[in-house]
Amino acid sequence: MQQYFVAGQAQDVVTITDKDTIRHMFNVMRLAEDDEVILVFDDHAKRLAKVIDSAEHRFEIIEEQDSNVELPVSVTIAMGFPKGDKLEFVAQKATELGMSALLAFPADWSVVKWDGKKLAKKEEKLSKIAQGAAEQSKRNVIPQVKLFEKKAAFLAELEQFDKIFVAYEESAKEGETAVLARELSQMKSGEKILFIFGPEGGISPEEIEAFESKGGLKIGLGPRIMRAETAPLYALSSTSYALELMK
Repeated sequence: MQQYFVAGQAQDVVTITDKDTIRHMFNVMRLAEDDEVILVFDDHAKRLAKVIDSAEHRFEIIEEQDSNVELPVSVTIAMGFPKGDKLEFVAQKATELGMSALLAFPADWSVVKWDGKKLAKKEEKLSKIAQGAAEQSKRNVIPQVKLFEKKAAFLAELEQFDKIFVAYEESAKEGETAVLARELSQMKSGEKILFIFGPEGGISPEEIEAFESKGGLKIGLGPRIMRAETAPLYALSSTSYALELMK
């Protein structure tokens, strides 16, 4: 059954106004009277809804569903600006794996340089990708996307997290394997985790020092060196395994 996110609060009768959502519902999926979908409103609860007027894009709420597929902790993924469409890949796949937010910043060794105007367009595109992936994977929330023009602004965000993990290639090369497993085993439901990943060139020593000054812990992600877009997926999968499958 198709799922859609709808801005606002749930009411007995809901009129869809978002043009992209209307197009997908009624032009792509060709919904008609009495067809049913799942609608998710700002309260993140899923509700079964039935089309009562396809011309006016109106739905009747039938019932609230007891379905919450979110990770027990909030996981934010942060990346130094990577090349190409790697952020788009991460936005989609990490959303499917339970990411709560995606942050990106100009790392010391980032090759690409984006100004404010391009960042705004990129952020909008990534947000739409995250929404589509959240609908496909039946999430209760759409991950937030925020791109920083200045690294200092990103560093100021670090205070809000309960735990910060920095995926560091040198730690992996040294065989470090214990920190992530140990820390995840001690996480409590509702806590906020931040994973930081470098761009293709990795994280500079100066950045490591800055992250550690904010409480960041260097971690290895196994013996194999992963690409910038692969490591976040490993981290999310590890988190799910530790906190959902090993209960």
